[in-house]
Amino acid sequence: MTVEQPQQAVNPFLEQLLQHGLLIASPTIGVYGRSGIFEDIVTQLESLVTANFRTSSTEVMRFPPVISNETTERSGYMKSFPQLLGVVHSFTGDHRQHRQLIKAMEDHHDWTHHLSSTGLVLTPAACYPVYGAVAGTLPEGGRLVDVSSYCFRHEPSPDPARMQSFRMREFVRIADPQTIQDWHRQWLTQGQAFLRSIGLSPVLAPANDPFFGPGGRLLAASQQEQNLKYELLASTSSETPTTAIMSINYHQDHFGQDFNISTDDGNVAHTACVGFGLERITLALFRAHGFDVAEWPTEVRRKLWP
Repeated sequence: MTVEQPQQAVNPFLEQLLQHGLLIASPTIGVYGRSGIFEDIVTQLESLVTANFRTSSTEVMRFPPVISNETTERSGYMKSFPQLLGVVHSFTGDHRQHRQLIKAMEDHHDWTHHLSSTGLVLTPAACYPVYGAVAGTLPEGGRLVDVSSYCFRHEPSPDPARMQSFRMREFVRIADPQTIQDWHRQWLTQGQAFLRSIGLSPVLAPANDPFFGPGGRLLAASQQEQNLKYELLASTSSETPTTAIMSINYHQDHFGQDFNISTDDGNVAHTACVGFGLERITLALFRAHGFDVAEWPTEVRRKLWP
């Protein structure tokens, strides 16, 4: 069977980004190269996040953009979001099977069934490796982790804000329930202030994740009713602020239970995280201030390039 890419709808904002050389087209929907200008803005955003929110007690962790099947299973990701996960496969066959693979490629047939799972998946959220790394008993006061990673989610779209491969910078707080709830609430104002400081006009909105299956709607409703997830929305492909460029999430004891994380008094730890969508914030900056960085407002340039 011949594998064909779906036809990509025209997105005016994407076309402008490509015409200005800020994004670089690829044969795959939702996968783009980034120009030097685009990357410079991402770098400056990372530096600004570090300067504003990393403290002397923050632990810095960096992981490769893959996690093990075991971590995926323990996180519960496949139960909730199987439609988004990308699994890493590799060729493990012999010479005869290699010839069959090459023949399938030459005939423009599907050749991926000749590959086998490597036991790895593409990281769907930057915070996931953190929970296994901190498993056990927390120190008094808990832990605060700064983590950043490329992430993958299989949701191909002509909207440039819905990239399949993107970067997420996160701060993950792991502690007792009251500490986590206070931290989560603090970020509702702190996140807005950060985005306003770079000339954006974020809209805070309660949100829910795209849970899969018949029970997904109930899970999403429960998440929203309990105020567990908020998003900061901005304009990207349209003038309406509908793109989530930051998210503020309270997981309750979900990861504490699944990864055996306990507080210093022996109770199950609660967790929360705040995520900065680096490409999405960059896109929102282009939408708000134009495609020529030299013409951006002076106060925004000074903030990003002090």
